[in-house]
Amino acid sequence: MSSAATPGLLDFVVDRLEVGIFVVDPNMQVVLWNNFMVMHSGRSAAEVIGRNLFECFPELPQVWLEKKIRNVFLLKNYAFTSWEQRPYLFRFHHNRPVTGGVDAMQQSCTFLPVKGADQVVEQVCITLFDYTDTALYHRQLTSAITELEQEKAAQRHLIDQLEEAQNQLLQAEKLASIGQLAAGVAHEINNPVGFVNSNFGALERYVDSLFSLIDAYGSAEHAAEAPAIRQRIDYEFLKEDIAALFKESRDGLERVKRIVQDLRDFSRVDSSLEWQQTNLHTCLDTTLSVATNEIKHKADVVKLYGDIPEIQCLPSQLNQVFLNLMVNAAQAIAQHGTLTLATGAEADWVWVAISDTGSGIAPEHQKRIFDPFFTTKPVGKGTGLGLSVSYNIVAKHNGRIEVESELGKGTTFRIWLPVRQTQVDDAS
Repeated sequence: MSSAATPGLLDFVVDRLEVGIFVVDPNMQVVLWNNFMVMHSGRSAAEVIGRNLFECFPELPQVWLEKKIRNVFLLKNYAFTSWEQRPYLFRFHHNRPVTGGVDAMQQSCTFLPVKGADQVVEQVCITLFDYTDTALYHRQLTSAITELEQEKAAQRHLIDQLEEAQNQLLQAEKLASIGQLAAGVAHEINNPVGFVNSNFGALERYVDSLFSLIDAYGSAEHAAEAPAIRQRIDYEFLKEDIAALFKESRDGLERVKRIVQDLRDFSRVDSSLEWQQTNLHTCLDTTLSVATNEIKHKADVVKLYGDIPEIQCLPSQLNQVFLNLMVNAAQAIAQHGTLTLATGAEADWVWVAISDTGSGIAPEHQKRIFDPFFTTKPVGKGTGLGLSVSYNIVAKHNGRIEVESELGKGTTFRIWLPVRQTQVDDAS
């Protein structure tokens, strides 16, 4: 390209760029005004060139803009201002829809030093880039992000409400289970309490007899009668029977204490949301103790416990799962059968299998057994929530439930649970 052709070509390019370009000298007089500036300002080059910029456009932010330009003269380096910091330099109209959300062309500006041969800044070239589209997209994006954040907050609130409702449902199902088992638990407690009470009646009679013997030995007047009293009360028998009554009563009270402790461990809510290291055999035994009266008349219990590690879990909630499955298993047995509790471990997983020799589940029902309120039991015999609640508890533990069932032969529910909970580790 020849040097002679360069000025004309530059003028051609400068006038046809969709960028505002104008140049000012140290006195703020305009020395160049391209076609973009003419079209958007409504002022021709002849009207502007040779005149002071701020006299032509008194609406400009003179203090700020003049300082910006003089800094370029002084520092000999370019400067920049973004539409995000200052939306526009000249208030030009834009051709976007009014609904676009901006009331003037959004401009980003550069301030370029124009240096002479001796590197002295002789002029400053200011360019105006139309960033209206970008500004519109940015506002739309910001609005969309705000809406998403609001939706996210609403969803978080809804999730919190659902979790609270689920916890309430879990507790309601647990209380319903306890209510269902209350008569059986009362019976289990009444048996030992009954014979302890009977033993105390016998002990009271024995003590009266012993006191009469002691009184005879302690009285000179009746000392001769003591051997006859000893024989009459059968002293040797009393010695043996009193010891036996105390042992039997102590065992009965221990049984009551164990039942009450198991019931408390099963139903406690204070630690229902606390993840703990737990041996599932303890959970199974506790739950079996609570449900024993529901099960013992229907099934013989077989325990096939394997060697399993402790796992991170919510033991009170898993107790609810085991109770639901044990009671369902007992109710599925028409006459008398077998309830098998088995455990094992594979890699980082522990499994618990609860099997019965009951009636089994029809194939068409197996896909629906975890649906809320679905039940194959007669009206009044089930809420249809037990397996649904159990499924959600296992899912909360990042586990799964597998079902194998055959009509007339029985059902096995196998629960797989991870040994460690990743989200618990991350939170700790």
